[in-house]
Amino acid sequence: MGRKRMAAAVVALAGALALSACGGGGGGGASDANTIKIGFLGDLTGPNSGLGQPPRNGAKLAIDDYNATNPPKKIELVEYDSQGSPDQAVPLVTKAIQQDKIAGLVGPTFSGESKAADPILEQGKTPNISASATNPGLSQNGWKYFHRVLASDAFQGPAIADFLIKAKSPKKAFVISDDQEYSVGLADAVFGEFKAKNVPEERDQFAQTASDYSSSVAKIKAANPDVIFFGGYYSQGGRLLKQIRDAGITATFTTADGSLDQGLINGAGAAAAEGAVVGCPCAVPGANAVQGDLKKFYDEYKAKFNVDPAVYSTEGYDAATAFIKAIQAGNTTPDAINNFLATVSFQGVAKPIKFQPDGDVVGTDIFIHQVKNGKLELLGNAKDAKLG
Repeated sequence: MGRKRMAAAVVALAGALALSACGGGGGGGASDANTIKIGFLGDLTGPNSGLGQPPRNGAKLAIDDYNATNPPKKIELVEYDSQGSPDQAVPLVTKAIQQDKIAGLVGPTFSGESKAADPILEQGKTPNISASATNPGLSQNGWKYFHRVLASDAFQGPAIADFLIKAKSPKKAFVISDDQEYSVGLADAVFGEFKAKNVPEERDQFAQTASDYSSSVAKIKAANPDVIFFGGYYSQGGRLLKQIRDAGITATFTTADGSLDQGLINGAGAAAAEGAVVGCPCAVPGANAVQGDLKKFYDEYKAKFNVDPAVYSTEGYDAATAFIKAIQAGNTTPDAINNFLATVSFQGVAKPIKFQPDGDVVGTDIFIHQVKNGKLELLGNAKDAKLG
């Protein structure tokens, strides 16, 4: 165990003991008689903040709309900037539960920080709904307070691999990732599906802190694959894609939700990124490609934040809406809210929201996006999307 992990473990243990001593968080949750605190935890200023700010904005939009109706119980959104770090997430959720007395949490954003922080949330009996953490193992811990509003990598990985098989008929695939919790789990899922479908493949992994990928690029070039899948976040993915193209490798580059951000294109350069494929258990609405609820969401989001919706914007909105519905039904303590979430069922912005007993959302749709002319465009559901 490294120093950072050891420090996180010490903080986690201290937090758990303190929560146990004070009887947990089940009885708190309101800052005053007429206000309920809901937290948001994620990367707001770190290297992958492009994945944390959109769900925060979505949650804020939902809560601001709710508060504008002058309800008997208003909601205060309390933000916690983890910068995507598990080491920072643990003390932040401990503070949120013990000091701020939140009644629920939208987040954590990433799978690694979720793995570290969710045991504290569980100990504190604090319902949490992630808008973006996709590691399959998160719902396999028997946690009673864990939820997420998007499909896990157990569905995302195979759906992306199957899409590539249908679209490109690859004779060989190469799967690569960094060593983060999310990245490895996603790469495992894609690798396993290629293997199950008898597509020859090779694999490599590099450290999260790496910036020179020449060793991995050399392996990819030697393998001569038709498709490349990268499991990881856009801050690494953009640099990797640039180095792949600089090496003269033209294979289709594909990645997933952690790289569904303009930062992928900025990091690689528009020319290198052109044609890259990005899957996600989310559909990012664009100005000219949506109707109905998605169009309404796009217009309201754009008007409020002066930017287009991005990855997990709709999921942040839906996660906050689940908490809003619980409070509207008269539930104001964490335990009461959590009990309500077990039965909540509503049409979200892009998908139905209903939780299974393990906290996973019922829907498993995966959507495909592609870089065209320097922008990410939604192609549609992975089952019937076609590459441009």
